This record gives sequence, C-alpha cells and structure tokens, in this order.
Amino acid sequence: MSTSGTPRAAGQRPTGSKPAQGSGRGTQQRTPAPPAQRPAQRPQNARPAGQGQGRPAQRPAQRPAQPGLVRPAPKAKVRKARLLVSKIDPWSVLKMAFLLSVALGIVTVVGAVVLWTVMDLTGIFDQVNDLLAQVLGSEGGNFTVQQLVSLGQVASFATIIAVVNVVLLTALSMLGAVLYNISSTLVGGIGVTLTDD
Repeated sequence: MSTSGTPRAAGQRPTGSKPAQGSGRGTQQRTPAPPAQRPAQRPQNARPAGQGQGRPAQRPAQRPAQPGLVRPAPKAKVRKARLLVSKIDPWSVLKMAFLLSVALGIVTVVGAVVLWTVMDLTGIFDQVNDLLAQVLGSEGGNFTVQQLVSLGQVASFATIIAVVNVVLLTALSMLGAVLYNISSTLVGGIGVTLTDD
C-alpha cells in the first residue's frame, strides 16, 4: 500500500529522508519548524491590519465651553527700576521754562481782562461807587472806580506783570539747573524709582 496518500503532520519528515547534516544525535534531536509554518505572534494591544489607518484615533468628548465664564489673565509681576538723575541740560530747561512762562503770562492777561469784565457786568463797580459816595459825601465829587481802574489799564498792567514773569521764571529755572548740576557732582543726584504698574 502506498504511503503517498497518507497525510503528513506539519513539520514531520518523511520516512526515507536523511537527517540534517552536522547533527550527531540522529532522529532524537527535534528540528525547529520552518519560519513560514510558525504562527505569527501578535502583541496583546496590537490592532488588526487595516484598522485605524484610514481614520484618526478617537478622542474623548470635550465639554463645551460655558458662555460668560472668562478665565482671568495672570497678573504680571511689577517691574521696578531705580534711576539716578545726575545731570540736567540747562539749555533744555531754558526752553521749557520760557514756553511755560509765556503760557502763564497769556493766562494772566486773559484772566485779568475776564475778571474786570465780570465785575463790570455783575454791578460790583456800581455798588463800590455808591459806597464811596456815601462815605465821601459831596467832597468826593463824581468819582468812580472805572476812572481809576479801567479795562485798558488792567490789560496793560497784566501784560507788564506777564513779561516780568517770563524773564524771571526763565532765568531762575536755568540758574536752578546749573546749581543742581554742581550739587549733583557732590552728592550724586536725585534717585528715582520707576515701575510699570
């Protein structure tokens, strides 16, 4: 009866085949199965082929942001810088003092004119004239305050004061800058601390 029809188990050598060369134990040594016949071992967490390649990994559902709730921004740390004013430029002080004194002079003249106009419109001058007439009587004659302090006199007097202030403030400011520079060489100047708060 022919043995070709009997099925052979996987990895079983036929009866008439020779043992593998180089083995001294004959048929007692078990030959390993060919790599093609071993079942491929998969890791436990491995996915089957073709799964997860065409679609992204599923993420847990995120909670929708609640309207009206805004997270406060973190408070920045306040930075401080300590500086020392060691020198002042007298020329820059002269220019600034001149401009500020001119502005102050204009305000003085305008304020004096507006004040005289308001006193005239409210009747203060008339009340003063009546008071002087009662005090002086007939000896005072027809003396009025407007004759002594007229609008032109007030404007001219305020202009003279404004010009004097411009000269004095400019000169004193520049002199103060020079004196500060001299004193800062001795004591080091004025310390200033700056913050970005």
